[in-house]
Amino acid sequence: MSAKGHIVSMFNSKTVGHKYKGMNHMVNNSKEVQAKLMKGLLDLIVLQLLHTKPMHGYQVITRIRKSFGVYFGPSTIYPLLNTLEKKGYVKSEWDMSNERPRKVYTLTTEGRGLLNFTEDSLNFICRKIGTPGLSRGPAGENDTSTPAFHPFLKKIERARPRI
Repeated sequence: MSAKGHIVSMFNSKTVGHKYKGMNHMVNNSKEVQAKLMKGLLDLIVLQLLHTKPMHGYQVITRIRKSFGVYFGPSTIYPLLNTLEKKGYVKSEWDMSNERPRKVYTLTTEGRGLLNFTEDSLNFICRKIGTPGLSRGPAGENDTSTPAFHPFLKKIERARPRI
């Protein structure tokens, strides 16, 4: 039996040993912490996704759900995209090439600047609380080929409970 299968079977068993009782609580707390982080950083996560490639709203919703296991619906994502566009962080164009027209969002120069500023801010916070910061590439230089917020997203994704 795989380790994952073993852990799942332990939680399904009515005879869970005392050393495993707190583990379920820890997993629930991890999910709660991740959901709070996602909510607080949702605008920046959306900008990072758009840094990877232009997307329409439904693609953003789907990518977040698949990558993080958290669902933010149209009533959250579309107003957020609208706000980001009003602030100048994204721009949109209608894609009329398909049967159904879709509004496609692209990250602007200002949006890229915000991502870089956010990375610097998160590194500052990490230094203040005594934890390792985000990777900036060789010799501390910012690698422009790697999206600015990408290392942070990878850390969140790796921390997601796998049970």
